[in-house]
Amino acid sequence: MTLTELRYIVTLAQEQHFGRAAERCNVAQPTLSVAVKRLEDELNTAIFERSKSRVSPTPVGEQIIQQAQRVLEQASTIKDIAQNSQDQLSEPLRVGAIFTIGPYLLPRIIPNIRSLAPSMALYVDESYTATLRKRIRQGELDAIIVALPFNEADVVTQRLYDEPFVVQMANTNPLAQFDKVTPEQLNDQHVILLGDGHCFRDQVLAAFPNLQDQLNDPNGLVRSAAEGSSLETLKHMVASGLGITILPASAAGDQNALLTTRPFDGCNPTRTVALAWRASFPRHKAIDILRQAIIERSI
Repeated sequence: MTLTELRYIVTLAQEQHFGRAAERCNVAQPTLSVAVKRLEDELNTAIFERSKSRVSPTPVGEQIIQQAQRVLEQASTIKDIAQNSQDQLSEPLRVGAIFTIGPYLLPRIIPNIRSLAPSMALYVDESYTATLRKRIRQGELDAIIVALPFNEADVVTQRLYDEPFVVQMANTNPLAQFDKVTPEQLNDQHVILLGDGHCFRDQVLAAFPNLQDQLNDPNGLVRSAAEGSSLETLKHMVASGLGITILPASAAGDQNALLTTRPFDGCNPTRTVALAWRASFPRHKAIDILRQAIIERSI
């Protein structure tokens, strides 16, 4: 039994597909399949049930995978302890960020990090909160930038800054004549939101319950973009005249001459951006540099 085999079964349990699991582990699919089968033979038990469409853990496999996860976390801690004896700012820092933060915050903080820690490169991974949560627990990432609320056992979470929401529309939209937009004015607009899985979508719906009501109404004006769409995709749709959208202020930008951005009036919708890292992560100076760079460049 090896740590590599344990990593394979944990990844396979998450992906429930040999091809995707092999891709995440950077190995060929036959290599992963043989390793999983070898571990099952060694343990004399079936860890997974296999069908043509999916792979799922058996009941005893669930227990084995949970224990494997704990072993991998402890192994990652051993590596962190060894790195702590070295220069904490000389190795790359593996940072994750949610899709609605990474593209807008990272370009602003990287020059600052280069100035504060010239030898510390950043390995960056953008994904959904749920995925980043798993990867930081597994030791695949050192720190993640997320929106609150975020709670995870053995992970430290620290608030960084609050970011307001804004409305973005085509210049020809009637709302463009107003200096500010009220929540009630959204009721008569085609509002485009991110698809399921994005925490920013949930935050918008929580801030504007009227949009949730319309989203549930087949005749409502609120629509979700296709799965996997980004804030940049929403902005392109809005520029084409399809409707309006709600963005975090950092994502609004001013590069597109076809778009107008307005703040809200009569409410103060915001999201709170936070930094999270494993409590056992020993490179405290690296975390401090990252936090300092973000706070200095935040809104």
